Amino acid sequence: MADEQQVNGADQQAQQQAFQIQRIYAKDVSFEAPNAPEIFRKEWTPELNLDMNVKNTKIEDGVYEVVLKITATNKVGDDVAFLAEVHQAGIFTISDAIEDGQRAHLLGAFCPNILFPYARECLSNLVSRATFPQLNLAPVNFDAVFAQHVQQQQQQAQQAAEQKADA
Repeated sequence: MADEQQVNGADQQAQQQAFQIQRIYAKDVSFEAPNAPEIFRKEWTPELNLDMNVKNTKIEDGVYEVVLKITATNKVGDDVAFLAEVHQAGIFTISDAIEDGQRAHLLGAFCPNILFPYARECLSNLVSRATFPQLNLAPVNFDAVFAQHVQQQQQQAQQAAEQKADA
């Protein structure tokens, strides 16, 4: 039993060394309220538009920067109430022993899941400090978003192959 626990502990330690968070930081933060103070006098019937994007860059062997970009644009009628943008970033170590498919999942889904709470808090604070009503973003299922992205890429590759075969 003790030997079994040591082996399981060694497996967990190897997995932790295969993936590590080195640093999480705000790379870029922007807030604009182009129609203030007039916007504060209007009836608050906001239309929120959220855009999210994930980008990763290999810094060196086994070290990646992942940036989660969230842009929130809130309009009242045709007027922009505010535009807030947060680029939440992290530096992650991912062992070269991890296969490409799993590495892609870590970079495209797992890392953004780690970064999202930080970005959400930053965005919420920006909006609150500008005295707009609280902005609470719902959790995002980055695993589902990543799976959908992979499926779209596979469909596009299949369509391209079919078009090439028809030509």
